[in-house]
Amino acid sequence: MGIVSPGFQGKPRSAAVTLPPGQYLTEDFPVLSAGPTPRIQLDQWEFVITTEAGVKHRWSWAELLELPSETPTVDLHCVTKWSKLGTTWRGVALDSLFEQVDTAADFALAHSYGGYTTNLPLEDLLDGQAWLVYEYEGEELGAEHGGPVRLLVPHLYLWKSAKWVNGIQLLVQDEPGFWESAGYHDYGDPWREQRYQGD
Repeated sequence: MGIVSPGFQGKPRSAAVTLPPGQYLTEDFPVLSAGPTPRIQLDQWEFVITTEAGVKHRWSWAELLELPSETPTVDLHCVTKWSKLGTTWRGVALDSLFEQVDTAADFALAHSYGGYTTNLPLEDLLDGQAWLVYEYEGEELGAEHGGPVRLLVPHLYLWKSAKWVNGIQLLVQDEPGFWESAGYHDYGDPWREQRYQGD
């Protein structure tokens, strides 16, 4: 006697998965970077939010870990057309960092060790939409995936989730980052397939 009721065949996985247009599902975690992988010592790491008025708010590694952490489980969508579903992270919601920040800015430019930048509307970093993450699937975040800390903005293409992030510059006017200056879309919504300027 089987443990499955007669006639029950389950739901094929492909039928249950909805991906953004042009994406394919992957089980692995491809590593793509714009340059060499920085190796940052934790006692040297810091994160700085700089307001449009030049006021700086700083956190050390130890101070970041003192903030309340969350464990979001999210889907990832890369502009190179792969999607990875149900990834689990641990980190600090950007809402926690912005509690003490007084700003009238509408835009943000994320900065990373190694010189990478990417632009985002500030509203896309708040209201539970973005995190500074330092663990992936219960393990310390490896350098190849952006450790010790990366930005995680899962509702946008993955290039917006800057690896090795070390700061956010708040801006009154939008300013393109690394890939945006090279022709990638300023916003990058995978559900609208905003890969390149004009999409």
